[in-house]
Amino acid sequence: MTSPPITPVAVVAQGLACATGVGLAAFAQALREGRSALQPNTFTPVPLATWVGRLAAIDDTHLPASLVRWDCRATRAAWLGLQADGFIGAVQAACEEHGATRVGLVLGTSASTIGVSEQAYAQLAADGGFPDALRSDTLNHMHAVTQFVQQALALQGPCATVSTACSSSAKAFAQAERWLRLGLVDAVVVGGVDVLCNSLLFGFAALGLVSPSACQPFAAGRQGISVGEAAGFALLQRGQGPVVLLGHGESNDAHHMSSPHPEGRGAEQALDAALARTGLQAHQVDTVSLHGTATARNDEVEAALVARRYRPDVHASAIKGLVGHTMGAAGMLGALACVLAVRDGVCAGTVGTAQADPALGDTFGRQLQAAPSQTAVRVAACHAFGFGGNNAVLLFGRGA
Repeated sequence: MTSPPITPVAVVAQGLACATGVGLAAFAQALREGRSALQPNTFTPVPLATWVGRLAAIDDTHLPASLVRWDCRATRAAWLGLQADGFIGAVQAACEEHGATRVGLVLGTSASTIGVSEQAYAQLAADGGFPDALRSDTLNHMHAVTQFVQQALALQGPCATVSTACSSSAKAFAQAERWLRLGLVDAVVVGGVDVLCNSLLFGFAALGLVSPSACQPFAAGRQGISVGEAAGFALLQRGQGPVVLLGHGESNDAHHMSSPHPEGRGAEQALDAALARTGLQAHQVDTVSLHGTATARNDEVEAALVARRYRPDVHASAIKGLVGHTMGAAGMLGALACVLAVRDGVCAGTVGTAQADPALGDTFGRQLQAAPSQTAVRVAACHAFGFGGNNAVLLFGRGA
């Protein structure tokens, strides 16, 4: 690979809201306990037999008066994530140190505020257009949740939305690193936000990808995904810290609209690029946060990649049985699981799966861990693979 090594980038703050609750501590505790936050679906207006990872606090959340024009499910979730773990204070400190024009924002999302548009289509006015109350140029577009976060944090630096399906927020880390390396900014807020909506739930169901029960990543009886919702954030700056982004790799295998390349070529290219940027070899990775959608083909391809590239005793696990498949936020949750592994030695188990499907091979069967563990981790990998063959791999490690 020609990708040059990068200067490590410190992960200096995090904020998270997902089905386990608000705050990184609630997420970490669920990882330690191997406790699923999935529940039977009661979100959709018509019955859809599945389980979801619902962020309960959204229903009782109110935006401040200065931000109320942005009010919707996605922005409430984002507000919860921003308020968690002292994240807003950390960003304010970065703005004071560098200036608001030198702090950027890259946010990954699959659906942004599409729930608002869904509501408008369901309540069309007599002329066939959106009703006045829902005819919002603030909310009815893909960049809306990103603009909300930008305003909520009073950021004035570069601002971008990444929407590459389920790899979105992982790719946001890569874009943030490039901005820092090029000197465009001195700090970057990286985010991943997606919430439950009819388009996602029924869209996945139409593809036959939704499990009628809680998902079981890599299990023999896996039947598909459990959709979840989350808003997660990280603040990145050049230099060292307890946890650093060592490298990233991206690819697009251009094989199919919704299926990965059968040999995992694109995913492997992303892994190779991430390793090249770190100067590391795959056998030096201690733990892998797998994409692990619990769909038949995706799990098969990812398991084969893990078995042929990582060492036989690597700790591999998938967290979607814990929080659900959070779409554009999935990469962020995988990244935060890696941060916890490197910083605190918390290695997640694969909730909902007692053992790997024997058809995935003996090597992967040893690599996939059903139970969480507490162990020293020097290097952690995060896999995020999306529709259209959009692939990203992130590598995190200990800083100085």
